[in-house]
Amino acid sequence: MKKELVLALCAAVALAGCSSTKEKREANPGLCPNIVVLDDAARLIDFAGDETVENVAWSAEIRDVTLSCRYYGEQPIDASATISIAFGKGPKADSNAHDFAYWVAVTRANREVIEKKEFLVPVKFGDDSKVESINHEIEKIIIPRKDDTISGSNFEVVVGLVVTPKQAIFNRAGKSLKFPDL
Repeated sequence: MKKELVLALCAAVALAGCSSTKEKREANPGLCPNIVVLDDAARLIDFAGDETVENVAWSAEIRDVTLSCRYYGEQPIDASATISIAFGKGPKADSNAHDFAYWVAVTRANREVIEKKEFLVPVKFGDDSKVESINHEIEKIIIPRKDDTISGSNFEVVVGLVVTPKQAIFNRAGKSLKFPDL
């Protein structure tokens, strides 16, 4: 009798666990949009002169991006992101501080930009520091959708550094510099 009671209790606990797991799955019924870094804007190198290591003033590189999202009925998808960026101070830097900028865009998957926002990141380097890294949190990204039948897989979140056309061409050409001190 005790054995049957213990088995019945275990089964009830197991079913209760399945029920709560099912509720968690239903709370976020669709996929989060993909988050990607635009290759042409994944890094920047700001030269003070010719494109050589000795002429680098500033550099930056997006190292990692993550996105989490939450569905609320028929409302837009509520997302948040973490952008990990490394910043560099080169031999031609004229101070220990520099403002860098990056942008985040919400797009329909492989289509038009719906919304784009820029973020300014002031970076201060220590006297002996040549590299600083940050994880920048974006707490609210709204992914619009018509109704609850539209999944996040229909959208993308694209991230990039604010680069000049010349810097984008440098990136697109696949050029690279070797930094001996790093």
